[in-house]
Amino acid sequence: MAARLAAPEPPHWARAVLEEGHRLVPLDTLLAPGLAPGLAPGALGDLVMAQPRPLEPAENVALDGWVRRGGHLLLFADPLLTAPSRFALGDPRRPADTVLLDPILTHWGLVLQGAGATRETAGAPFPVESPGALALLPGAAACRIEQAGLMAKCRIGKGFVLIVADAALLAPAAGADAAARARALRDLMRQTFAR
Repeated sequence: MAARLAAPEPPHWARAVLEEGHRLVPLDTLLAPGLAPGLAPGALGDLVMAQPRPLEPAENVALDGWVRRGGHLLLFADPLLTAPSRFALGDPRRPADTVLLDPILTHWGLVLQGAGATRETAGAPFPVESPGALALLPGAAACRIEQAGLMAKCRIGKGFVLIVADAALLAPAAGADAAARARALRDLMRQTFAR
């Protein structure tokens, strides 16, 4: 067991994609010193959030303000995460099985509906597993729903948010599958950050 724990683990395939032209800065909170309440788009750069834990009210305010001042966010919000995790239940490193971001999504005029087995996903541009569906709230005009609710593209203030209602794209992969997933992630990053 000690040898297995000591063995270096290869990095996740997505890390290399995220590091192409970017310097990764992992964040445990959007309230870290130097970030909030003045969470500045220039200081933070682009932001990727994948299956985040529920945000504190002050984090929702900081994130919304950051986007409105020009921040670009790629958000994977899966209502039913199907990927296995090597981390035990309760371990803070384990992704949440369900994403709870209703306050910020509602503020942006969206609702994330739960995963439905009857949704048509054959035309999805990347792998999905039991995806949710994003929908506009009445009167919302800042977002455009695409791929039958799989994605929402939102112009919020001076910023931009691309939300994906599934996180299966980020599942561990190898070989040709990892290469196809990397192309899809690059495309999502291009759509989000090249603005």
